[in-house]
Amino acid sequence: MPDTKISAIICTHNRDNYLGAAIDSLLGQDFAADFEIIVVDNGSSDRTREVVEQRVHNPHLKYVFEPTIGLSVARNTGAKVASGDILAYLDDDAVASKGWLQVLYFAYYNNSKLAIAGGKVTLIWPPGIQQPRWLSPGLAANLGAYDLGDSTIYIEEPGSTPRGLNYSIHRSFLEKIGGFDPHLGRVGKNLLSNEELQMTEFALKLGWQVAYLPEALVAHNVAPERLQRSWFLNRGWWQGISECYREQLTGKAGIGQLQGGSERFVRGLYKALKHFSDPAERFDKLVYAYGQIGYLNAAIQGLLSTSNKK
Repeated sequence: MPDTKISAIICTHNRDNYLGAAIDSLLGQDFAADFEIIVVDNGSSDRTREVVEQRVHNPHLKYVFEPTIGLSVARNTGAKVASGDILAYLDDDAVASKGWLQVLYFAYYNNSKLAIAGGKVTLIWPPGIQQPRWLSPGLAANLGAYDLGDSTIYIEEPGSTPRGLNYSIHRSFLEKIGGFDPHLGRVGKNLLSNEELQMTEFALKLGWQVAYLPEALVAHNVAPERLQRSWFLNRGWWQGISECYREQLTGKAGIGQLQGGSERFVRGLYKALKHFSDPAERFDKLVYAYGQIGYLNAAIQGLLSTSNKK
């Protein structure tokens, strides 16, 4: 196997109850070449450092403290510390399959145009809990579920981009676009997102490739508090805000956002009524409609901000 290393990076914030299993899944990889594991402690106040130090005797493992809260900030810190050309990001509440790093590594080694790659994500439900009747497959994606089938797919639509919890990126591409955008990605308790979608848009525009690799399998723990309808409504709200910000960052801000958001809001309510007898689809469309309120709120704030600067 070639000498080029791959760097596995876990960005974590107050998840000491899951973190150990995430690290152990990386320490147990079936991967013959040299690799490293970097844990970026993003301002945690729990036992995060202790969890890492219990395993720090392993030469693969490094600990870094990043005081500025924000997922994109933590990801950029991990990239700066990493020595590999391939950066593989695993969420702190996920568990990687034994061949995860090997599948990712060879995908990049065999394709010089590959900028981003990620794999299938299954869900680990809390003990004694099954998927609620009101949870649609679409909303399950908000919990991290991601399955495009059992064959490798090269992504052509940004909406199908790999999930951030099972995500890798080539260093040269990341450096070319200036790193992860700190305006997107979670910061504390907000649920800003869409940073991966933006990365895919950049990659496709610049002529790189983005791949779905089913064998790069990861399982994601579903926290019990996320199985409340209120969590999904809040997630939908922030998804709307994220989409609005992403458009503004690409120069699409303006009065047209109000029209588009309003039309999607009405469409969401209509579809919720249309699927009234189906609890999963009904709630799915209500979350979508609620997200458009978040989108419209951000659009109005953007217009007011622009007006005040004139």
